[in-house]
Amino acid sequence: MSKTRGRVTIPTDLDVISQTHEVMKRWGADAVRDCDGTDFPTELQEIDAKVYSTYYTTRKDNVWANANPDEIQQMYLMTPIYTAEGSSLSITLMKGLYPDMLTVNCRDDIKRWWEVIDRTTGEVVPTEQWSYDDTTGDVTIATVPFHDYTVSFLAYIMWDPVHMYNAVVNEWKDVEHQITFDVRQPKTRAYTMERIRKFIEDHPYVNVIRYTTFFHQFTLVFDELAREKYVDWYGYSASVSPYILEQFEEEVGYKFRAEFIIDQGYYNNNYRIPTKEFRDFQAFQRREVAKLAKEMVDITHECGKEAMMFLGDHWIGTEPFMEEFATIGLDAVVGSVGNGSTLRLISDIPGVKYTEGRFLPYFFPDTFHEGGDPVKEAKVNWVTARRAILRKPIDRIGYGGYLKLALDFPEFIDYVESVTDEFRTLYDNVQGTTPYCVKTVAVLNCWGKMRAWGTHMVHHALYYKQNYSYAGIIEALSGAPFDVKFISFDDIKQDASILDGIDVILNIGDADTAYTGGEWWLDTDIVTAVKKFVHEGGGFIGVGEPTAHQANGRYFQLANILGVEEERGFTLGYDKYNWDEHDHFITADCKTNSDGNKEIDFGEGKKNIFALEGTTILRHIDKEVQLATNEFGSGRGVYISGLPYSFENSRLLYRAILWSANSDHELNRWFSENYNVEVHAYVKNGKYCVVNNTYEPQETTVYRGDGSSFSLKLEANEIKWYEI
Repeated sequence: MSKTRGRVTIPTDLDVISQTHEVMKRWGADAVRDCDGTDFPTELQEIDAKVYSTYYTTRKDNVWANANPDEIQQMYLMTPIYTAEGSSLSITLMKGLYPDMLTVNCRDDIKRWWEVIDRTTGEVVPTEQWSYDDTTGDVTIATVPFHDYTVSFLAYIMWDPVHMYNAVVNEWKDVEHQITFDVRQPKTRAYTMERIRKFIEDHPYVNVIRYTTFFHQFTLVFDELAREKYVDWYGYSASVSPYILEQFEEEVGYKFRAEFIIDQGYYNNNYRIPTKEFRDFQAFQRREVAKLAKEMVDITHECGKEAMMFLGDHWIGTEPFMEEFATIGLDAVVGSVGNGSTLRLISDIPGVKYTEGRFLPYFFPDTFHEGGDPVKEAKVNWVTARRAILRKPIDRIGYGGYLKLALDFPEFIDYVESVTDEFRTLYDNVQGTTPYCVKTVAVLNCWGKMRAWGTHMVHHALYYKQNYSYAGIIEALSGAPFDVKFISFDDIKQDASILDGIDVILNIGDADTAYTGGEWWLDTDIVTAVKKFVHEGGGFIGVGEPTAHQANGRYFQLANILGVEEERGFTLGYDKYNWDEHDHFITADCKTNSDGNKEIDFGEGKKNIFALEGTTILRHIDKEVQLATNEFGSGRGVYISGLPYSFENSRLLYRAILWSANSDHELNRWFSENYNVEVHAYVKNGKYCVVNNTYEPQETTVYRGDGSSFSLKLEANEIKWYEI
């Protein structure tokens, strides 16, 4: 592969023909694609490059959708909670929802598929005690005064949520609302297989069918002002219909309830500890989606085209890290790269021939406008993702949106040209080998590999105040020299030998969420297996409220490993005397402020954490422990209150992992003294690189694998490659 061309995809449109050729030449692109709301130019159909065509399996055919209203896609929704002031209460179902997006489904048996729940008692209200008036859109309930009530109901998706999002962001006027139809249902399923064959036949110049995606949209709902009301990138609530649910009932042997999806209004989001019924439903969807997607991929291959899946939009049920995914037979997966974690979310996917990352910024007017700074966003995106690429490269990079907007920013065109050249150099040097890994670490939560690299994620890589202190750990790991595994409590329960070969376990998040485990820590098989692992020399790092669930005289169920507890009012009568801070291997690279304290950003941190006797406190703030270590048998525990992503915090985590694994003596191997600079070694290829992650020049001492060292100066963002 030439270093001046290849591994890059760009968008095109009808009004940028010559500019497409120019950008392809400058960026070395070997593939072009269309985007939502655009058409592929006839003039480029014979271009010397791969042609991707975005293909929507569930929309862009309103003629079919309108002719088959019973097979329009549906989703479960719950009304807000209302308090009854008397013996009757009327609830308007569509209040607070965008009226053009959703229509209440009263075609199917509402008494069978809807639920009215007394949220004060948690009991289902008998169907004879409520009724629905289709003319007013109200459910009227016979109530107990001052009890709370909700209605869970099915609604048709009359405007595809992503198409609506694109229309709102781009201010498309008078655009036809694309209706979302359900490929899982019989008539639409048969029609879809004919439709994809006809599409391929009508587009002979297309090489790659880029499915966007398959069948079920992640949960995305808008309010009456067309603002996002609820979003969950992992949400399954738009993957339902009576047809699907009847099949589910037949498979699992028990009756489906709306509450299995509604989940008290939390919609089984990624932070909820999943119920057995929800896990059953996810497994059923994975199997059924994989079988149907395979039909479409087989047709694609039969017609001589490649099949690529976009990891987004209607991707629910594909679950790329689960076994069913590989059976689909896809050639490639492409996804949006927001940071290092989302890069690994793509590059680590098994069972495909190649992976591609769509880099930011998207060529949309929210960034490409007068006064906008797309170069800044592109730099941050590239440098943030580059750490992860150096650990596990994607095979291709690309951009999306409307090329015409980007052309108005020549500095952006120049910068991306340098990015594409750097990516090809990087890829050629790595050559698919696994880089040197210092240790093997396991992130332990309720999801395991199903949510690999997607933990603490609500809507892809977007910032949330309540999770950045935890997401920072995953982001740091995405570019760190560790072999990172994601394991679940159920994995340990089924076979504790999964801990063999692991050096350090991490448990990260708030109490009683899926990420720390809640009641799972009361399972004696699991808690004893983890204690045994640490006692025999393993490491355990807890962040936030690890292992937390109030029971048996403790809140942190592994307090004896972590050496800390959280004061919740139950232990106020016990005096606490352990408040001395200590210098430590873990904090050796942290700066010291004028008060003599280590400058560490714990993000939101945690309040009311205190140390047990014998624990070593590295940092507390106003007698609230933020960082501590503890010995447990031959093993070691580390407590961290929170750790947002930064180069300083990545170094602190690196040292914490080494120390907890009893391997602090291994620090100076493929290592940079300056934490703004990192070293990645590809021993099998006989190469290593030194990377400046900042926008300023840096100086450092670099340690090779044998412990020898040399001094080095690097320009801003520079990568230097060396032979071993």
